[in-house]
Order: sequence, then structure tokens, then C-alpha cells
Amino acid sequence: MRWVDIRELSVEGQGWSDTKAPFDRLPARAEGVVREVVWNLSRHSAGICVKFRTDATEIRGRWTLTLDQLAMSHMPATACSGLDLYIDSEDGLQWAGVGRPETTPDVAAVLASGLISGEKECTVYLPLYNGVSSVEIGIPDGASIGAIERPEGRKTVVFYGTSITHGASASRCGTNHVARVGRKLGCEVINLGFSGNGQMEPEVASLLAEQDPDVFVIDCLPNMTADLIAERAGHLVKTIRATRTDPPILLVEDRTYGDARFVPSRKERNETSRVAFRDVYDSLIAEGVSGLTYMEGASLLGDDDTVDGSHPTDLGFKRQADRFVDQLSAILG
Repeated sequence: MRWVDIRELSVEGQGWSDTKAPFDRLPARAEGVVREVVWNLSRHSAGICVKFRTDATEIRGRWTLTLDQLAMSHMPATACSGLDLYIDSEDGLQWAGVGRPETTPDVAAVLASGLISGEKECTVYLPLYNGVSSVEIGIPDGASIGAIERPEGRKTVVFYGTSITHGASASRCGTNHVARVGRKLGCEVINLGFSGNGQMEPEVASLLAEQDPDVFVIDCLPNMTADLIAERAGHLVKTIRATRTDPPILLVEDRTYGDARFVPSRKERNETSRVAFRDVYDSLIAEGVSGLTYMEGASLLGDDDTVDGSHPTDLGFKRQADRFVDQLSAILG
């Protein structure tokens, strides 16, 4: 086998290049500025992927994890710590294989074998809830592999949010809604989901304002109370607008809890959060802040599509990805 460091190929999904480790999601200078828990979560490789072209009929992965925990009680190792292979086709990128981690920190797995001959354009998604210090792609001796140039005019969407944006509870690294949106729209997606900690704090707002995407998606309500929304949401939008006057900003409500009809406190949480967020949006519009779109959350999920009333299964991720694709397509034109 011939092994190639993915940094020699086309790595996507990172908003900054000046990171402490190769596959971090925030710049090194964010350490000690953002809260420690946010910094630690930013070292997960969620949303990062590598694109390459190969004629190999077998593709392997070899990667080193930074955390011992391979899985969570509500999310499998394939999503938390695995690799996920998609191959381009006449129907767009389609799933082709998965790397299942069974050891830590060093993992090696066959992602796919017996593949069709000829050149293929591949995308491999990195772990959602673990970090990686190195990732290599293996191909048989004599097979070719190379980077894929970024298409001219390709769009970029930055997602900032909670554990749901981070990817809980997908079954694989490529089945969360952020990855699905990227495939469906053919755009690069930057995943800045921080599990339990999407709270619109000023330090993160300032970092977001360093990005210059085609759209910002702000999806933090599941981690915020009505009071916190009233305190921080307007400031976050204005911080972005102070530096980035042009990119549209999509403000996303929280999803309806799966048990909200039976648990009054959950229903109240949805209702109060949405009222507070809509009030902030209306105030921003009244102040003349431009380029804002408001996305209601009640139809983001449906029946029986979460693991715990909050975190989507793959079905839930597909349902909300479809909503995001419709909304972002309209925004991007």
C-alpha cells in the first residue's frame, strides 16, 4: 500500500489556517480567549474533509485520534471517531464506505474495496466528536492519487451552533445536516458547532467576524435561554456586520423538542426562546441591519427522528438538511 498524508491533498472545512494542530477548527490564538470548554471542543475535527482523485479500487484510512473515547451513549464510534467515504457520481456525491474505529489512538481500516475501475473523485469526512493528529489515505501500489482543485466561484457557508451543528447524533461523519448541505449545494461548509456551548459569547462573535463566507448560519438557540438570547444575539449580529457588511446572515430558531407535547417545561423553553429571538430579529431590522433572514424551527424536525427528543438521527438530519438547502438556495440565488 502507498500512504498519503491528507495535507498533500485538498483539505476543506477549516476557517483558519493558523491552528495549533493541523485539524483544529479555531485559530491557535483563540486558546485562552474563548472559554476552555469551547477551545477543547474546537479541537474536534467536525466538518473537516479531504477531497482527492484516484483510480484505486481499494481505499484505506489510517488515522491517529486525540481522545480515548471512541463513542458516546447516544452516538456511535463511526460518527464520533471514524472516517466516511463518498464518491462522486452522476447523482452527486454518494456514500461508498466507512472506517470503523475499534482501537485508540491509532486506527487503520479499509474504507472501501472492490471499487469500479477508472478515476474517481472522492471525499472523506473526518471524525465529528474526536480530534485527529494525523490522517492518511492508503491506495494499492501503482494506483494514482491527487488533489482536486477548488472550482472557481464555489460558495462557502459558515455554520455556528450547538451539539446538533457539531453532529450529534449522526450515525456517520457524513450524515449530519452540515455535511449534507455541502454535498447538495456543492459548497464548502465550515462547521463551528460546539456541543452544549453554542452561546453567542462576544469572544466567539469576534472570531466569526474574521470569516468572509457567502452566508453565515447562526443556530444556537438549543443552548440558550430567553434572557441569554436577548442579551447576546443582537450583539453577535452587529459584531459580524461591523466587519462583514455583505454576507447574508441566516438566524435559525430551535427545533421543537420531541417530547414537548408531554413535558410542559420543554414546550415553554421552545416558546420563550423563539419569542426572544424574534424580538431581537425585529429590533435589528428596525435599526436598519440588512441581509438578515429568519428561519422558523417548528418544521426542522418531524416525528420519531431524534435519539433523545433533541439530537437528530440520520432521518432528522435529512429532514432539517432539506429545509436548510431550500432556505440557503433562495439566499444564494
